[in-house]
Amino acid sequence: MTQYTPYNPQDMSLQPQALTPDYRSSRLRSPSHKLLSLGPGAGELTGPTFGHDLIGPNDNNLIINYAAPGQAAIGEQIMVHGHLLDENARPVSNALLEFWQANAGGRYRHKKDDYLSPLDPNFGGLHIFTLAASAWDGRSV
Repeated sequence: MTQYTPYNPQDMSLQPQALTPDYRSSRLRSPSHKLLSLGPGAGELTGPTFGHDLIGPNDNNLIINYAAPGQAAIGEQIMVHGHLLDENARPVSNALLEFWQANAGGRYRHKKDDYLSPLDPNFGGLHIFTLAASAWDGRSV
């Protein structure tokens, strides 16, 4: 069973002041009224839930996860990695991360992307990592 941790709102004392009078852009863009604090909604408290059966063995490898057998995505191959931390810099484990990325030509695999670059038939542009610990890694173009 998944254990949910309570939502921690941002500590605004750690954020820079919105109004810095010596910085002209700040005078024009900073709020003129006190900020409102809203409690967390259902999306912040529960979030989407996905089953582990939706994750394939190659979902952290965009080079081959959508490719035909023996094929690979077009483009320079890179490795990406990182750590998932909460707002208090604590590791978050057993989470799913979803990344959407354009192909090497700059086009997303989405029906509303009409950029003139062709789609790469071997590049899906979406991958999901499952995390047993806070560290994650993957390969892409």
